[in-house]
Amino acid sequence: MSAKTATQPARAQAATARPDTGARTAEAAGVINDARERIDDLDGRIIGLVQERMAVSAVIQRERIASGGRRVNLSREMEILGHYRDQLGKPGTALAMTLLELCRGRV
Repeated sequence: MSAKTATQPARAQAATARPDTGARTAEAAGVINDARERIDDLDGRIIGLVQERMAVSAVIQRERIASGGRRVNLSREMEILGHYRDQLGKPGTALAMTLLELCRGRV
């Protein structure tokens, strides 16, 4: 077995254990890894909140339909779009549209 072959598994293992941060120092890599862990945690919480929003939206839709109303309330959707745009700028509108699409379910 050549030395090159022996180091390949070690490199693959290192790449799996420590993703490249692009940092030039160990200290910076540590900060980046800690921040990435925080982002992963935040993403998990965001996904959970989106799922909760979808469930609440389903309740509203069921009640609206059961009472003879429409499934989607366009004026309410415009209000939500405006709120996200005001808080996050133009990209907020795209985010709000994605949330609305997720929460509408099958139309």
